[in-house]
Amino acid sequence: MRGGLKIAAIVLGMCAAVSAQDGTSSHKAPSVTLAPPGLTSVTRGKTGNVELSFRIANGFHINSNTPKSEFLIPTSLKLTAPTDIVVGKIVYPPGEDASFPFAPDEKLSVYSGDFNLTVSVHPLSSVIPTKYAVHGQLKYQACDNAACYPPKTLPVDFEVKVEKGKAVPRANPAQSPHVHN
Repeated sequence: MRGGLKIAAIVLGMCAAVSAQDGTSSHKAPSVTLAPPGLTSVTRGKTGNVELSFRIANGFHINSNTPKSEFLIPTSLKLTAPTDIVVGKIVYPPGEDASFPFAPDEKLSVYSGDFNLTVSVHPLSSVIPTKYAVHGQLKYQACDNAACYPPKTLPVDFEVKVEKGKAVPRANPAQSPHVHN
């Protein structure tokens, strides 16, 4: 009788994994969410950093930005900014090495739970001080312990407030040591 229960549990688990792939499961779908980013102030002509905080649904993981196999889809952020706002380097956290039942002998580089990305922004010195919207998408592929799901994109939007900056005090021009009449 116990052997029959074990087989039934295995079959039921396989059915749940298959139905999760085609979207008919009552289990939570894999998802990544973005915490509302705060307003980041940057002085024009200088570089500032925007912190973006993401959360992966419980029971899922996504490939890191540098997966260990060419067949895995890396997590990537693509942004478009207004003219005169330069988006610089995007810093991704290192992935966690983990193995899963579908590839027990292979360590995969993944994110799970919460992770942060840091985006460098640089408004040119000629930019008018005001708020500017930056838009983009986070592309990721979520997996659970049994299967991977089709890649998804998450809209990513945040604002950068460009500030004028402090006036630089100017020194008086040098005076001639000679007396002029």
